[in-house]
This record gives sequence, structure tokens and C-alpha cells, in this order.
Amino acid sequence: MQALVIAAHGSHLNAASSTPAFAHADTIREVGAFDEVRECFWKEEPSFREVLRTLESEEVFVVPLFVSEGYFTEQVIPRELRLSGFDPEKWDSDGTSADHVTLTASDVEKTVHYCGPIGTHDAMTDVVVQRAESVTGDPTVGDGFGLAVVGHGTERNENSAKAVHYHADRIADRGRFDEVRALFMDESPEVDDVTDHFDSDDVVVVPLFIADGYHTEEDIPEDVGLTDDYRTGYDVPTTVDDTRIWYSGAVGTEDLLADVVLERASDAGASVQAEIEQVRERTRTVALATGD
Repeated sequence: MQALVIAAHGSHLNAASSTPAFAHADTIREVGAFDEVRECFWKEEPSFREVLRTLESEEVFVVPLFVSEGYFTEQVIPRELRLSGFDPEKWDSDGTSADHVTLTASDVEKTVHYCGPIGTHDAMTDVVVQRAESVTGDPTVGDGFGLAVVGHGTERNENSAKAVHYHADRIADRGRFDEVRALFMDESPEVDDVTDHFDSDDVVVVPLFIADGYHTEEDIPEDVGLTDDYRTGYDVPTTVDDTRIWYSGAVGTEDLLADVVLERASDAGASVQAEIEQVRERTRTVALATGD
């Protein structure tokens, strides 16, 4: 038997924080990719520490639902899962290239394929683009548009910004959008000045966050100028300084993210290629049916 564990942060204060983990786990259950699928959290139940004990499977694929490599993916999750011998050096990562390592969970004698975070996987680039398609309602969006990929950023962890630059650069290389920029909340270039960074009349703003919460629902809309008070709401698009801003909300709520979770597990050896195709087809069909 094989199991999938989706490890997310969760929150005691924001119920929506765990919504993407549950939603993407449900999608993966529905396509039958694994014998068992579990969600676990740092700030909610079930916890990282207990999740392996809830599984009958002896082989487990653990995929962190985090944007970047760092404290949680390199210290907290391996420690709480009691992965014997884990060392970040095993990934030999430059900050965006962590793949997977196979270890033993010491107290339950399970083989654990511990994967890098979903936020740095190449497939996340497609999710950012699909997020732009969803918010504009245009499956061909790009010509005449700018795209801002927005991250939190922090001087305390250089890897926090690397994932944002990585996906922005990959999208720019495709030449689909007229302009692509990586912008941040807590470091330069700042999202507050989004219109200063684009010449395009239309700009899609996609936050590279897993869940909607304080930053994506309150801070960014006010910082960008969509509204003076997030509680009064705003239109999509909203014109700011003669630029139409199409604000998408957190990328992690896009249905296609389930594909990235499966891609991570596939890279670690799970036989889920057929299920990956099912998820891509399901999310494409849903988008067409809803007009997103």
C-alpha cells in the first residue's frame, strides 16, 4: 500500500488557511492515485507529528504545501515526522531545486519519500498562468497584458523570494505576456508600486501564496490601491493609475495545484502519471464549464 501526505501550515485564526490542503487532497482521492491520502498541519489537527501513525501504508509520499524551501521544509516537517538522517544537504538545492529524499520514519518503521515544496516545482509555473486565465476569463490571456507574480519576501530568508523570481522568469521566457515582473510585500521591488513597473494597460496580479488570508485578502488589495478598506470590497478589474488591475487572489486555491502535488510524488517514484492526466483534464473541463 502507498499513501500520500499533504503537509500544510494551517492556522488557529484563519479557517481558510487549510482549505487548499483539503480541496487538493479530495481531488487526489477522487482520481484514486493512492491507497490513502491524509492532510496534516503545523497549526491544526491532524498534526505533522501524528499523521504517520494514522496510516496503514508502509510506503508514504510526503509533499509540503509550502511556497519556498526554508525553515518548515528543512527543519520543522522532517523533525516532526521523525525522519532519521534527514539533512537539507541531501537535496543539494540552490533554493529552488529540492527534489526528494527517501528515509525511514524512526518510530513507525515506514519508508518515507520526502519531497521538496510544491512552490518550487516547475509545474507551479503552469498554475500561475492558469490563475491569470481564471481571473480574466480568457484562456489565451497574454497579448497586451502584464503579469505580476507577488511574494511575501523577507530579508531573513533569501529563499523566500527565489521561488517568485523562478516562476516569473520561466513565464517571461515563454513570451506569452508583454511584461512579467516579480514583486514583493516586504522587499523591493514592492507590490505597492505595481503600476510603476508596467507599461501595459492591463496587469494581472497573482500572489504566490498557498491560501487566501490576511495578506492576500487585506494587505495586497489595499497596498495595490484596489480599495482603501478591504471590507468594502473591490471590482475585478479595478483601474489604478490608468491601469486595469486583475487581482486573482492566492495561487494555491487554483484547482490545478492538485497536479503539482502529484507531480512531486511522481518525481519521488509514485506511479501516478495516469492520475496526473486526469487531474489536468478535470481542471480544464471545470474551467471551461464555469467560464473561468
